Amino acid sequence: MLIQFMLKNILSFKEETVLDMTAINAYKEHEYNLIPYNKKEKLLRVAAIYGANASGKSNLYLAMEYFQRIVKESLNNVDSEGLTAIRKYYNPFLFEKKKENTEFEIIKVIDEYEYKYGFEYNEENIVSEWMYRKNLNTSRNSTIFERYMNKVEFGASVRKECDIYKEQIPSETLILSFFNKLKLKNDVFKKVYEAITNILIIDTDIFESVDFLEKFLPMIIDEERENLVKFLIAIDTGIKNIEYENNENEITFITTHIGQDGIAYKMNLFGESQGTIKSINIYIYARIAILNNQVMFVDELNVKLHPLLLKFIVDLFYDKTSKAQLVYTTHDTTLLDKKFFRRDQIWFVQKDKYGYSELVALSDFKIRSDASFEKDYLAGVYGGIPLLGDFQMREGE
Repeated sequence: MLIQFMLKNILSFKEETVLDMTAINAYKEHEYNLIPYNKKEKLLRVAAIYGANASGKSNLYLAMEYFQRIVKESLNNVDSEGLTAIRKYYNPFLFEKKKENTEFEIIKVIDEYEYKYGFEYNEENIVSEWMYRKNLNTSRNSTIFERYMNKVEFGASVRKECDIYKEQIPSETLILSFFNKLKLKNDVFKKVYEAITNILIIDTDIFESVDFLEKFLPMIIDEERENLVKFLIAIDTGIKNIEYENNENEITFITTHIGQDGIAYKMNLFGESQGTIKSINIYIYARIAILNNQVMFVDELNVKLHPLLLKFIVDLFYDKTSKAQLVYTTHDTTLLDKKFFRRDQIWFVQKDKYGYSELVALSDFKIRSDASFEKDYLAGVYGGIPLLGDFQMREGE
């Protein structure tokens, strides 16, 4: 489960910025939107991030992607173009002459522990890196490792196994990535590595991918066809059943519709609308996340999606049997309503005239009990809307 994600000096986010998934205990609305975390706190199942075009909300998504890619790729010295991972994903705030280091930190719950992991880097090397662990039962804190440049200090739990390797870690490689590849008795590195790399970071373009559908839809049909069909009926696709045939490694997906005459008619799935294809892809991603308790981070989830379908996807993550979480960016205000979200679930990104993006929570504002979130947002009360200069539109002649 994701508790926090922090970024600093990346793309349009110059200052330290924190997305916090910790629920505010004082808010009592929509308790089903929360995941029990420890004796005192709960975590949000869903967070919605609003912002105008070019406000920087997609940069928040990109920051998570860069963070994950550096963890995945930093052990490889160079890619096919001769670039290291840190050089490839070093993209600091542009509108200042001095280029400072970029920093990421994530806090996640894994089993009975809370892990805090992060690093600071530039295009040449890893400047610093750290990992700490907190036992959720005893609240005891311990250090796994701390690194500054080429100096590394390991905590007591891993020191004996790791000390012999610390001179072998390249300056452009993360300690986490390095030790994930080694066979150690202590599995802390593998657990944290997998927790980060298992975050589903999704560009909505992939929702139209036929390859993804062909790879995962058979599994969904085999394991939970009934739930998928209920979903397709609920979003009014007209599909009453879905199945597949596998002939010589060529898969054909077949949907069933009921005609006005009451007769069942078969149709190739790829003859359905693009909206239906996209909806099935979204459903597959959501179910994979929910079944595996994963975090799903989606940019512009609303694109080419009916608002009622967006609500249906969000509601999938309020499954009490799962600890999955959904974080998505959007500029569609249809769901910006207290009937659907708690105040701590809503965030806004706004950019000033100098290009600095800022992430703020709705919970940071004083809100009247009768306030309309959508109306106040569109009126500019919370920021995150485009600032349109005066211009004159020429009428057609």
